[in-house]
Amino acid sequence: MNDTTTHFGYQTVPEADKAGMVHGVFTRVASKYDIMNDLMSGGMHRLWKDAMMDWLAPRPGQRLLDVAGGTGDVAFRFMKRAEGSTAVVCDLTESMLVSGRARAEADQMAARLDWVVGDAMALPFADNSFDVYTISFGIRNVTRIGDALREAYRVLRPGGRLMVLEFSRIPNDLAQWVYDKYSFNVIPVMGQVVAGDRDSYQYLVESIRKFPEQEAFAAMIRQAGFEQVKYRNLTMGIAALHSGWKL
Repeated sequence: MNDTTTHFGYQTVPEADKAGMVHGVFTRVASKYDIMNDLMSGGMHRLWKDAMMDWLAPRPGQRLLDVAGGTGDVAFRFMKRAEGSTAVVCDLTESMLVSGRARAEADQMAARLDWVVGDAMALPFADNSFDVYTISFGIRNVTRIGDALREAYRVLRPGGRLMVLEFSRIPNDLAQWVYDKYSFNVIPVMGQVVAGDRDSYQYLVESIRKFPEQEAFAAMIRQAGFEQVKYRNLTMGIAALHSGWKL
């Protein structure tokens, strides 16, 4: 694969086309995104996001940037745990942000919350602007992951923290085989039935398999400049939390 191509699921596509293709996927699934997350994960994504908050331990007054956070799930959790905290939800797809703004929590927290259309690889924010940067199930969709991690480092203040929640690799081969069977045979069908969109969910399943395993991704976080990089597997490694600090 040369510098001008990348992967979109299992397809090889021109690098310049990927962001538009990903944007298309999330525009199509935005209205069903939260319900599909519940169905695909059996509700586990809620527990994973709670585990993310437990490790993050939000503090009063902190400013959060949640990238690819369209429907607001992570931002709402963060602000509920930290009095006086504020959040910016940044997403490439405006229809995802529209879905987030329509949620009841968005009204309750409107004064502390901003919604911004933006690209993870070129964030529209000044250096040293945020205390915490989170991205949940979004970084595998970014065309150049290293660029997104460097942008995360740039916008964090010294002492700031990165946390990534992403689908990952199960260390047990048999368990991974069972999970693959479920993913490839059930999730695209579910996408067709619930969201009327099989292809988008086929892409999402394939994109999980193309994402680097835990140690390789941790190395990418270190390469972006972060220190004290650690990860924790969730549900046998179906998902993983990655943490790093800008020191």
